[in-house]
Amino acid sequence: MVFDFVMIIVGLIVLVLAGDSLVKGAVNLSLRLGVPALIVGLTVVAFGTSAPELLVAINAIMSGAPALALGNVVGSNTANILLVLGVPALIAAVPVSRELTHDFVVMMAATFVFIALAFLGPFTWPHGLVLLFGLTLMLGNSYMRARNHRNGAAALADSDALDLEGADECISGKKIALYLVGGIIGLPVGANLLVEGAVNVATDLGVSEAVIGLTLVAIGTSLPELATTVAAALRREAGVAMGNVIGSNLFNLLGIFGIASLVGPIPVPEAILHFDLWVMAGASALLGVFVWTGRSIGKIAGLGLIVLYVLYVIRLFY
Repeated sequence: MVFDFVMIIVGLIVLVLAGDSLVKGAVNLSLRLGVPALIVGLTVVAFGTSAPELLVAINAIMSGAPALALGNVVGSNTANILLVLGVPALIAAVPVSRELTHDFVVMMAATFVFIALAFLGPFTWPHGLVLLFGLTLMLGNSYMRARNHRNGAAALADSDALDLEGADECISGKKIALYLVGGIIGLPVGANLLVEGAVNVATDLGVSEAVIGLTLVAIGTSLPELATTVAAALRREAGVAMGNVIGSNLFNLLGIFGIASLVGPIPVPEAILHFDLWVMAGASALLGVFVWTGRSIGKIAGLGLIVLYVLYVIRLFY
């Protein structure tokens, strides 16, 4: 089992590095080709940062462990809220803007559409098309809101490009190619190591693949978001955390699982259907308390979120 845990850790490290490499390469290639920074931010960056979760889901389905793919998405969304927002709140209060109300409502709508489809499961390609249609509507709406907000100010274009994750105006073409190749090769390698190790651990411990997906794999694939928000909190810039969590959860439900559903059927275990999906929905709804009131997530609230997550994990194993 020690070797399996080593595989999981190595797989996660490779996924994080490969995902970061792919984002840097794709962002700089897109900007060099003249794609507007706004479009790059809404598409290339969003999909690039979700690439590790996508590869894990696809690899799990093709490896005969579809429950791990479902558990990863549901578990990641729960961890994103309770851990990714809870931990940085212990360092510095996480500001919450009332402007996120629209995005919060969209996330809740996507969450309940996902749950409704789960009750009509197993997830197959028609379910996937519904989720991807929702993603298309979300991206279109985000684009229109961002464009209207900026009032077409062309003067912002250059500064926006430099603010994009991974953007580098001095990068060479050779380095862009190396980033892309590294990401394309590293992602499937990391996903394969992670999934194989996770399935072996589930077998050795006598627990279901779904539980491993909900906990070990979910926390692992949420580590980049957690590291980003903790670093932001240390710099007293934790305000970016809430928007990132809402965006990540939306992409997990609509994009990651939408594409995964096209790869192969994904059954929905009874335990996830009647418990974990509702924990995810409850954790998501909990954000509404902060979004609607505009109250920051302070140390006490952050500790409460972490305690809720610990209790949830304990419940899964006992």
